[in-house]
Amino acid sequence: MEKQFTAVVTGASGFVGSHLVDLLLEKNFNVKCIVRKTSNLKWLKDKNVEIHICELTDVDGLKRIFNGADYIFHVAGVVKAKNPQGYFDGNVKTTKAMLEAAEEYKDKIKRFLLVSSQTSSGPSPFGKPITENDPCKPITTYGKSKLEQERLAESYMNKFPITICKVAAVYGERDTEIFIFFNTFSKGLMTSIGLRDKQVSLIHVADVVRGLYLAAVSEKSANQSYFITSEKYYTWKEVGDVTSKVMNKKPLRVKVPHFIVYIIAAIAQFFAIFSSKAATLNIEKAKDLTREAWISDYRKAYNDFGFKQEISLEEGIKRTVEWYKKMKWIK
Repeated sequence: MEKQFTAVVTGASGFVGSHLVDLLLEKNFNVKCIVRKTSNLKWLKDKNVEIHICELTDVDGLKRIFNGADYIFHVAGVVKAKNPQGYFDGNVKTTKAMLEAAEEYKDKIKRFLLVSSQTSSGPSPFGKPITENDPCKPITTYGKSKLEQERLAESYMNKFPITICKVAAVYGERDTEIFIFFNTFSKGLMTSIGLRDKQVSLIHVADVVRGLYLAAVSEKSANQSYFITSEKYYTWKEVGDVTSKVMNKKPLRVKVPHFIVYIIAAIAQFFAIFSSKAATLNIEKAKDLTREAWISDYRKAYNDFGFKQEISLEEGIKRTVEWYKKMKWIK
């Protein structure tokens, strides 16, 4: 009888993490989910998983959870924070504790997979996707914290097998970030940043988690970094055209000049000072939004473990919109 593997997933209650849990269950894995006390567990409800409440800086707690694990998927991370330290605490400090705990089982762990982001590499030129061999030039504190997280993981590669996956822009069922685009679209408005079109690698979450899984189980991918990204890249006009076709809506299209984006970001950042939550749009996010291209190359992942985009933009948007409607997030 084939051995049943055990996987640990951090960020298991979140958008990407919960989809990864679903895929691992399909693959007949035992799944241990690490969540915070404050995590909303709605995407894990009634699923055959072990729930472990543990802070990601608690090395002893992590060691107990890692006992018996074959694979560790570190998906959790901080994407918005009120100050620079928040990014480094949420992305680097936690990863250090994870790696220290994993070292206890260095002879048993088949793979430690770190989920990072294209922001660690920085934006790309228009029409020229960035590759794993290009120098990393992050432009935001978030991107810098993700790069430091990757460098830390690389320093452990001589102890046990690690794979780093830099994920492009992700959309799909359960997402709350790119959801804003679909929500405003459903209300008859599409805003695009800048007067000239921009390019983006955009990949459906089902493709993302399949890529993470293939990267983790491939022998060739040990101690390597990959972009998990779409084969095609798109302008926001193309994304708008496909969404228009799927939703059967012709929204008012408004181009927002860069300086307006920075003004709105500055105002949002100012008011966040008086809130317990960090602003979704801040000056750093404005830097990201105003770059001409965020596109990355899928070919290394394809050559090493056969990963490529399977869900087309039209199919992905159709699935996503139908789910939002079913959940009554949009009409």
